[in-house]
Amino acid sequence: MSAQHVIATYIIETSLPLLHAAEVLAGEQSTGTFVRVQRESDDVRARFAAQVESIQEIPLTGASRLPGAVGDPADRRRAVLRLRFPLDNFGPSLPNLLAAVAGNLFEIKELSAVRLIDLDLPAAFAERYQGPRFGVAGTRRLMGASDGAMIGTIIKPSIGLAPSELAEVVGELAEAGIDFIKDDELQGNGPSSPLSARVDAVMPVLHRYADRTGRMPMYAFNITDDIGRLEANHDLVVAAGGTCVMACVNLVGLAGLELLSTHTAVPIHGHRTMFGAIGRSEQVGIGFRAWQKLARLSGADHLHTNGISNKFYETDDEVLDSIAAVREPLLGINSTVPVLSSGQWGGLAHATYRAVGTTDLLVLAGGGIHGHPDGAAAGVSSMRDAWASAARGESVHEAVERSDALRRATEVFGPVRA
Repeated sequence: MSAQHVIATYIIETSLPLLHAAEVLAGEQSTGTFVRVQRESDDVRARFAAQVESIQEIPLTGASRLPGAVGDPADRRRAVLRLRFPLDNFGPSLPNLLAAVAGNLFEIKELSAVRLIDLDLPAAFAERYQGPRFGVAGTRRLMGASDGAMIGTIIKPSIGLAPSELAEVVGELAEAGIDFIKDDELQGNGPSSPLSARVDAVMPVLHRYADRTGRMPMYAFNITDDIGRLEANHDLVVAAGGTCVMACVNLVGLAGLELLSTHTAVPIHGHRTMFGAIGRSEQVGIGFRAWQKLARLSGADHLHTNGISNKFYETDDEVLDSIAAVREPLLGINSTVPVLSSGQWGGLAHATYRAVGTTDLLVLAGGGIHGHPDGAAAGVSSMRDAWASAARGESVHEAVERSDALRRATEVFGPVRA
């Protein structure tokens, strides 16, 4: 790929000839419109028009076509399309890049399905965007977890706890040896438990634990808010000695995340809430591989990938590809920590580790910890024991034999997945 181009990869469906539909997309997203205009010269098209790099037909799926698509449905065909966009069209700007590669194209009637699945970006984007400031190494250092899977949880119930009750839960989790705790994405800055009250309740608990043990778990306070309030919310956390903030990437936007990343003194926990709205459909949207590159460049130190055997829509193969995508090098920027969540518990450790081959993961269990029959502390132990066993190469049978906490977890969550 030329350093002066972006390659965008799509899956498209159309009832028109594939190349014709691809050229319509390329023209609409660069120099063209529905008719050739006077100043759309050959020179302008040569310099600024998006070009079809390749198009490869693939089998159709059973998904229905988008509303308003033209052509005979019986003629519909499907293809992987790669388009080459000149960098001069938008420069190394993520918002303006998205206008080109993911703008009006979703509305083109010549397409009965269109999904952006990947982006190949030139080095100019890493020169403009710093990416994660802490990444894997910085996160491990701040939470005092030098090796092994980083074990974390989400505060449950998600909302409804008074700050004093939240402090009690955090104290129990800290004593259990947890590495990481986070607000639920539903817990923002509401009147029943505002951010300032949560910070005032939680941080003294963590500091007392750290004074006694020399190690302080990382707590990710959800500072998601209007863009103009992000810096003040961050500063509130940091002034109290907090070591992490959480931002919902799709809610503050890439520009909001990047603004926060230029200001932050602590890692940013990037939550992907609302990703399903843009990523779930086979017909339209943006795939995780493309989206995660934008979030990482914008400064996410941690990024949710979902986990295997999850409670949401993604298959194990899709989840594992998401984890692999976040772990792949990107333009020389710092690594981002993949965050596994959704229906996770200790019994998934062996299958996950066998598939990904690393413990440079932040594994979050909400119900898998808080729903343990012997309480949250035993839930933490079950997670820690299971991941340590998997990393040692033990069998699931050995893991259950060694750990009473894991064995008890199986009574609620079912058998350990081999």
